[in-house]
Amino acid sequence: MARRPLPRILSNGSAQIARSRELARTAADSATDVLHPLITITRGLRRLASAGRRKVAETPKDKRGPLLFLVASAVLVVALVPYGPLLAVITLMAAAAWQGRDRGPSEPDGPDEAQTQRLQSLHEALVPYFSTAEDPSPLYAHGGDWEKTFPSFEFDDTGRITHLVIRYPAYFTDGEAESRARIEHLLTTKSGRGREYHFAWDEEGNQVTVTVLAPLPTDIAAQRFVTAPGETVLGFTDPTQVQRTLPLGYGEEQRDVPPVVWRTGIRSTEPHLLVVGQPGSGTSTLLRSVALQALQYGDVLIVEGGSTGEYACLTGRDGVLAVECGLAGALSGLEWAAHETERRLISTNRARQEGHPPPEDTKRPLWIILDRPSAFTHLAAADGREDPQSLLQVPLRHGRAANVTVVVAEQFDSLDTLTDAVRQHTRARAVLGPATAQQLEAVLGAPPHTTPVAHVPPGRGYARLGAGPVHRLQVPATPDPYDEATSDAHRQAVVDLLPPRSASADAEPRTVPVPTEPVPTKTVVEQA
Repeated sequence: MARRPLPRILSNGSAQIARSRELARTAADSATDVLHPLITITRGLRRLASAGRRKVAETPKDKRGPLLFLVASAVLVVALVPYGPLLAVITLMAAAAWQGRDRGPSEPDGPDEAQTQRLQSLHEALVPYFSTAEDPSPLYAHGGDWEKTFPSFEFDDTGRITHLVIRYPAYFTDGEAESRARIEHLLTTKSGRGREYHFAWDEEGNQVTVTVLAPLPTDIAAQRFVTAPGETVLGFTDPTQVQRTLPLGYGEEQRDVPPVVWRTGIRSTEPHLLVVGQPGSGTSTLLRSVALQALQYGDVLIVEGGSTGEYACLTGRDGVLAVECGLAGALSGLEWAAHETERRLISTNRARQEGHPPPEDTKRPLWIILDRPSAFTHLAAADGREDPQSLLQVPLRHGRAANVTVVVAEQFDSLDTLTDAVRQHTRARAVLGPATAQQLEAVLGAPPHTTPVAHVPPGRGYARLGAGPVHRLQVPATPDPYDEATSDAHRQAVVDLLPPRSASADAEPRTVPVPTEPVPTKTVVEQA
């Protein structure tokens, strides 16, 4: 049986629809051009009417009668004068046309001379990277036309580029990180140093979009964030990177800022955090912010290797098990944490085997926060004692099942002292302070899509949660309230978040309990 041909409306319907849309668009543009004077006069009449209403509203009530009488007298005079109404209408139309004109500043059709020179210079700089001698019709050539290579661009008031779309030939090796890094370095140098640029590579369309990022807000103080249990705000990032915002208070104002939220707990895929930075970059500030958030729902054990008293404000507070600054206290505290992790695993495993829910004493989160554990590593080696980092193996490996979270902060010059367990199990990473692209990739596992700058404010850096994207990060200001160099507003913000002091803290120092019969690790692993 022969196939019947499709109706003509189905075979070429898309072409007719496209032609109809084009005709409708052309007719709309023509109608707008024809009716432009009428639109301008109507806009002017509306503005004159609004001005008249405002004038009447601003006139006191005792003077509105004389004003109305004056207007009526003027209308009567105009009506009695020969050709008065016609002249009044012409005058009104002229005033409406003047008021209804487009008052926006006229923008130039193209870049000025300085901007053209900058684009041409950038085009010349890209010639060695985007051209080959074998190309019969090169897109980039010395003295070539930059309009073909830069289809879109924007400049700021100072004449520097803020947005640029660059086309490149299809044979450019945009899939290689080294080739892309060379182009990004060149664009950063030619577009202006001291700013952060975001590069969006479109390999299918053979173009790259360069955008200048606005600085992240540095005036966000510590406060209670609107988060669920198990969510910790590491800092804040760009609105294009995350789909969530948090309402934050700026004094009497309130803004919505996109956060970097780290999720912990049993269902977390990144249960532990590693923070790396230079001295004074804000690593202790981030750990202090994490501790204040963790104290809302759990207990915190703090081990400080720097011995600078950064966490003295937390000593004796409700939920703070201990703040250890010495080697002996660090060993005893971490040993208790390892045994507590084992105890929770065994209790949870027994309850599940019996068909019961986990015990209540295993549900409360336990946070182990270590600031610069490398300092204890050197002390333990010199004293012939055990490295405190070796006691983190059980909390790191089995912490997620036992509802135990480990947070470690270290400096770049001591990264080689971290144990393999710390490196392998801390899949949530944050880098604060100035760092090179190689250092960021070594810690985060992936290079950022922005260019790092040499000078950044404290608490500024990058964060990556597991295998997710690399986010720009600005840590909320959470200084030590005992520091005299801290502003009163930031000090009070931290003091308001501190838990009340426990009753036993006033009588005697609080120590971490150590079990009398430690449970061997081998038994825990077999039963878990």
